[in-house]
Amino acid sequence: MTYLYLAIAIAAETIATSALKLSDNFSRLVPSLVTVLGYVIAFYFLSLVLRTMSTGVAYAIWSGVGIVLISLIGWLWMGQTLSVPTMFGMGLIIAGVVIVNLSSTAH
Repeated sequence: MTYLYLAIAIAAETIATSALKLSDNFSRLVPSLVTVLGYVIAFYFLSLVLRTMSTGVAYAIWSGVGIVLISLIGWLWMGQTLSVPTMFGMGLIIAGVVIVNLSSTAH
């Protein structure tokens, strides 16, 4: 269940961060509500993850996957550009998350 909770936390945080961009400094009601609710859900499920997984490993996975997902959402749906060095860097982030996850004995 730990990885399911972590996936829910990452998905909720990704949705909340995307809505934050759309909230226009919290001047638009629906995106603002999605932002707040998404972060509440994200941190609740992250708290469940931290019962069984070390903080460092959970945060490495959370932040690494979140960076890649937010970058892809920005590229696919918000018209932002990703340069080749940026994509290479995201590949390194993914590799780092995999290495941390596979080498950790903390969970």
